Amino acid sequence: MTAVHKFTMAVLAFLLIAAPAAGPQSIPPDPEVSRALAAISADSLRGNLSFIASDLLEGRDTPSRGLDIATLYIAAQFRRAGLEPAGDDGYSQTAKMLRVTEAGGSFELRMQTASRTLTVSRDQVTVVSQQSLELAGATVYKIAGPTDLESSMQGKVVALEHPGSYPGSYPGQGAHAAAALQPAAFLEVADENAPAIPRLIDADEERTRFGDVPRLIVRDPEAVKLLKDAKAGETGITVSIKLPAPTATPVTVRNVAGLLRGSDPALRQQYILLTAHHDHLGRNAAGEVFPGANDDGSGTVSVIEIAQALARMRVHPKRSIVFMTFFGEEEGELGSRYYTCHPLFPLSKTMADLNLEQMGRTDSNAGPEISNATLTGFRYSSMARTLQQAGEATGVKVYETPNGDEYFDRSDNQTFAEHGIPAHTMAVTLEFPDYHATGDVWQKIDYGNMAKVDRMIALGIVMLADSPSAPRWNRGNPKVRQYERVLEDPRRPGGPPH
Repeated sequence: MTAVHKFTMAVLAFLLIAAPAAGPQSIPPDPEVSRALAAISADSLRGNLSFIASDLLEGRDTPSRGLDIATLYIAAQFRRAGLEPAGDDGYSQTAKMLRVTEAGGSFELRMQTASRTLTVSRDQVTVVSQQSLELAGATVYKIAGPTDLESSMQGKVVALEHPGSYPGSYPGQGAHAAAALQPAAFLEVADENAPAIPRLIDADEERTRFGDVPRLIVRDPEAVKLLKDAKAGETGITVSIKLPAPTATPVTVRNVAGLLRGSDPALRQQYILLTAHHDHLGRNAAGEVFPGANDDGSGTVSVIEIAQALARMRVHPKRSIVFMTFFGEEEGELGSRYYTCHPLFPLSKTMADLNLEQMGRTDSNAGPEISNATLTGFRYSSMARTLQQAGEATGVKVYETPNGDEYFDRSDNQTFAEHGIPAHTMAVTLEFPDYHATGDVWQKIDYGNMAKVDRMIALGIVMLADSPSAPRWNRGNPKVRQYERVLEDPRRPGGPPH
């Protein structure tokens, strides 16, 4: 039994037998684990974040020079920690994508039923296409499940209420099956926060998942209601579309990944991910920088700090731990979606993802958050209880916030959940002053509190990596059934269920 495993078992045993106390419990850890946790430093976090969120990096827009500098800096910190390079180019996973610029010319999307005509404005449509399109009175056919496909979709417009898939399918299954039948376009529904124009396209993913069929993602409330209320199959809706061909310019962006290889000869082939996104919003129209210190510079430097601490352990946890930061979260989880389309490690062997967001500010809109952390989708998997136990051992309260489920699909954890992998986002504050504003600066971070929460996360990651059983979705929760079905589907990308 390794020292790490002994400590994990000691933590669990203590928590089962300890009597309730007024304050947080203090558990004498194994000396090696204790040294690793003690190495997590508020000063180190401050030093890293003061660079990541500096004006030099110009808000880390995707793509941008500042984002490239950030990836080089993160890779250097992983190299300093002694992690194994896990990318296709050292610590970098290189993504060749297309930067899309809207073409001049008139745009039109008009939807008609027997009783009404609805014209959707350009700013209410996200267009994903590399080609022009012109349709007049095309039939709209809706896919709600695998039995809704017909033998030919040629010339029709296919409506997908669930972008890229239908309930219970693996990601892209619905669109992939429909694309093979040669529809003229896809119509999808989106929430009101979707960007009007996606600035980057993964051409490989579009080809694989959507067959290069033009996609129009609408968020106009009336259009969304019309599509959601429509029956499956022939909807009785027709559409006219006029779409000028955009300009697409090749760009290169990068995820950053380092590996702490597990110590167990069998379990080292299983992977626990600790992730964050290193991009932000760039500059505003006046040239002012959005520093993105808390969102998500704080998550990025926490991944770095925890990686450096755990890499010092002479005996690694049993499972391998992948430390990774993503580009393009602010553009619709582009980096994590690129990763799951081009995984560095088998998705079928990826046991969990803990994603970190907004770790540094304690001045929550709901009041001060000291020695606290919350988890989105708190009751979705067994990970919450493990992290609560780590919190009880380190003096951090890991709690369920009342509206936490609403945030589950708003960060990179959602990408992994769509592939059946238990995944959550952890945050100190879900809502804070200066969110997506120029005032989100590194000087407003509570570094002492962030270091304390990071020690809890580091211990939780060790416990997840060293546990005899991998994290599991909570089967009694109906909200996770869609993710369980993906995991159970033998056709899912990445192989059979783990």
